[in-house]
Formats: sequence, structure tokens, C-alpha cells
Amino acid sequence: MISIVDYGLGNIQAFANIYRNLGVDFMVAREADDLSHSSRLILPGVGAFDWAMQRLNSSGMRPILDDLVLNQHVPVLGICVGMQMMANSSEEGRLPGLGWIPGQVKRFDQSLHHNLSLPHMGWNDIKPKSHPLFSNMDDQHFYFLHSYYFLPSSEAFVLAETQYCELFAAAVCKQHIIGVQFHPEKSHHWGIQLLQNFAEHQF
Repeated sequence: MISIVDYGLGNIQAFANIYRNLGVDFMVAREADDLSHSSRLILPGVGAFDWAMQRLNSSGMRPILDDLVLNQHVPVLGICVGMQMMANSSEEGRLPGLGWIPGQVKRFDQSLHHNLSLPHMGWNDIKPKSHPLFSNMDDQHFYFLHSYYFLPSSEAFVLAETQYCELFAAAVCKQHIIGVQFHPEKSHHWGIQLLQNFAEHQF
């Protein structure tokens, strides 16, 4: 069962609609007990880092999420701010992140790129490593909306890259823990295929 974690932030209904149309079993988890039968997790997120961490911490789901991901090795897909929350910290806020993938979330440096417009908004091609998440795609074209990016502590955690004045991680991965900076739920057939891959493949 795929559990879409609803802590008050993220495009929950968009994910639900995609999985419903694909015929994939899912549920929307709003409290800790809802997560007890999870075989996969989706952690969406929009907005500011600290606000997202506060909402997740106060939802009552944080302890069981940590247990499922870190101890039971349940595959998890973090999306946009949901990916950024997997880091240790963010320049956007003061609260610690989940720390599931070592790294820091950093803001694009407009002082180095004077014509840089923030947020980064629009469609980008990405260059992924060979990985089941990106299988069955002739190309990879996804929709981004963000001003901060995940800088992992090791290149080994970079799953895909794209460019917005500079190369940055479009996706990160540490074994069964995966995050994508883009929005698959807004990325047409590429995003639908990615979400189907997450549902069907082993990680």
C-alpha cells in the first residue's frame, strides 16, 4: 500500500488522482495509525522549510515515519520541499531536517548570476543515472518550482542533475530513500510514468 503523507502541505489530491487512474492501491495518511500498513511512502511538500517541518513534527506522524524509513527500510519518495526535508538543514530556516540523506538545502546565489530570476519555475530536462525510478522513459522532462536546492554531502547521493545557471541535484537517492526537486504530479506523462515506476519497482 502506498501511503501519501498528508500533514497539511502538498498536492495530495493530484497524487491520489494519478494513482487512482493507474489502478494502484493507495491511501492518504493523516495520522500515525494510518501508516501502519505502508509498503511505500510519498512525502510531498510546498512552501517554506521550517513551516513544513513544523507541520510534520506536530502531525504525530514523524516518529513512525522515522521508524518506517530508517529501521524498516520502507521506500520513500520526497517531492519538492518533501525532498528538501530529507536533508540535515536548510538555509531557508532554522529547524533541523529529517536527516535521512546527508546534505544541506541551499538558496540559488543571485549575487553570482545577476539575471537569475527566482523562483526557478518551468520545464527542465534532467540527466539521471540509470535507476528504476526513471525506467520506461525516452526522455526526462519535468516541471520545477523552487528557490532552494538540495546539496548532498556526497556526489554518490546525486541521482539526477539539471541546470539553472548552474548544475544542481534534480533528484537524490540513498538506497530506498529518494527525493525529487521537481513536481511529477504536474509533469504530464513523464511524471505519471515516474510515479508508476515508484509503485512497481524494487528499491
